[in-house]
Amino acid sequence: MDGAEVLIPVTMFAGGFAMIFGIYYLKTRQNLAMIEKNMNPKEFANRPAPYKNLKWALLLIGAGVGLFLAYILDNYVLYQSGRSHFDEDHNAPIYFALIAIGGGLGLFGSYKIEKQWWDENKDKV
Repeated sequence: MDGAEVLIPVTMFAGGFAMIFGIYYLKTRQNLAMIEKNMNPKEFANRPAPYKNLKWALLLIGAGVGLFLAYILDNYVLYQSGRSHFDEDHNAPIYFALIAIGGGLGLFGSYKIEKQWWDENKDKV
């Protein structure tokens, strides 16, 4: 093995170790800061997330609608009859853009629904 081939596994191992150590270190610091402010870290660890499934559902629905809309645009609206089979990805940015826009709209819808629920039920919680 040459010098450059050895750097890849060493860098991957060091990066993985640094990531795990950093996550553990920051979690510990967060817990210590909560204890200093007379808060119970265990109380915040198990908070309910009532609309977690709604958020994922709307995200995936939005991404799917964006992908479908990009397909329709690519094949029917922006279709060029003279293009060859080797040049099929000239409209590829449309797919990425509409997936991101659809997913963003899904997350925004989830936020609005959650905010409405919290505003209505803030006295009960």
